Amino acid sequence: MMRRWLGMKLQNRRVLLIIGGGIAVYKVLELIRRLRDEGARVRCVMTAAAAEFVTPLSVATLSADRVFTNLFDRDDEHDVGHIRLSREADLIVVAPATADLMAKAATGAANDLASAVLLASDKPVLMAPAMNPRMWSAAPTRRNHATLLADGVQFVGPKSGAMAEAGENGEGRMAEPAEILAAIIAQLAPAGPLTGRSFIVTSGPTHEPIDPVRYIANRSSGKQGHAIAAALAKLGAEVRLISGPVTIADPSGVKTTHVQTAREMLTAVEAALPADGAVFVAAVADWRVDSVATDKIKKQPGAGTVPSLAMVENPDILATVGHHAQRPKIVVGFAAETRDVVANGEAKLKRKGADLIVANDVSAEGGAMGGDRNRVTLLSAEGAEAWPEMDKLEVAERLAQVIAARLNGGPTRA
Repeated sequence: MMRRWLGMKLQNRRVLLIIGGGIAVYKVLELIRRLRDEGARVRCVMTAAAAEFVTPLSVATLSADRVFTNLFDRDDEHDVGHIRLSREADLIVVAPATADLMAKAATGAANDLASAVLLASDKPVLMAPAMNPRMWSAAPTRRNHATLLADGVQFVGPKSGAMAEAGENGEGRMAEPAEILAAIIAQLAPAGPLTGRSFIVTSGPTHEPIDPVRYIANRSSGKQGHAIAAALAKLGAEVRLISGPVTIADPSGVKTTHVQTAREMLTAVEAALPADGAVFVAAVADWRVDSVATDKIKKQPGAGTVPSLAMVENPDILATVGHHAQRPKIVVGFAAETRDVVANGEAKLKRKGADLIVANDVSAEGGAMGGDRNRVTLLSAEGAEAWPEMDKLEVAERLAQVIAARLNGGPTRA
């Protein structure tokens, strides 16, 4: 229910997922779930090797459809089922794309259902390779990869890192489900109003160390910032999310940089410039200690021995970018207030060089910080627009639409 309004990018798009054999098969179960969350209709073909790692029943349950495994299935092949499978899809995804499947596709072999479907199809193909690094770098695999690229096959990954085999490390890890999903969306989703635009979004709290054990922080969960990054991406934007320490997952289709402190966040933001837009949602700590203790500050016995902390002001990221030489076309800030929400937000709008300020009540009564719902007022040079309380995901979608309209010369109010 929380996702329904956000706009499922793959609504009713048909994805045929060919699942090869390998330890990376476990990631495919997550990919199927994410595809269905985006509205895709998923049908799966499993090789015999894939069924050694996960059961067809697991795949069928997640895809809500039967799983196809046999080229000579009596029920399916009466109407040339492998041809029908290949033609009914909008996109064929091969994950994991093993060395064997890549070799068969490159040479036109068709001795099982998976390879026959690939050869019989005239639909776009996306492969997510997964294999041992030496197999990936082997000359035959390099030739097959080049052949498939020349044939128009698209690839996502492989990635570098530790392999399932003990002591093995290198290029050959299958891309993560979020990365494969983003590649699928890029292939199938229609162009959105922010296609070709780049955005920076900050999210979450910052942690300002006091000593090796303690730090200054706040209750920000990152839910609102992460939702805004995802909403902008769903409208076609290329989004760089700069996230403080949070416990929620990175949104799919978004490049995320993780930081700890305000100064690290500012450095990451400036490194991401230039951009078409920037949305500063992070609850950045206003102050940090002047000197971080190298050892844990110990409690001393006796009265009157409470340590004092000398504080210095942190950089103001919104104001820095709002007056930056590479200032984005649209700059949006958040004003987290506990009283005089609109008045304080309007002062922030003028002082920090923002085009929009999203003012919200973060008092205990407001419940926005750390919660799932938010009540905001959108402030701009045109005035104040109070929005009703809604889910943070809906706030994100609505704000993304306002931003897109402003950049494209449309209405400036939601």
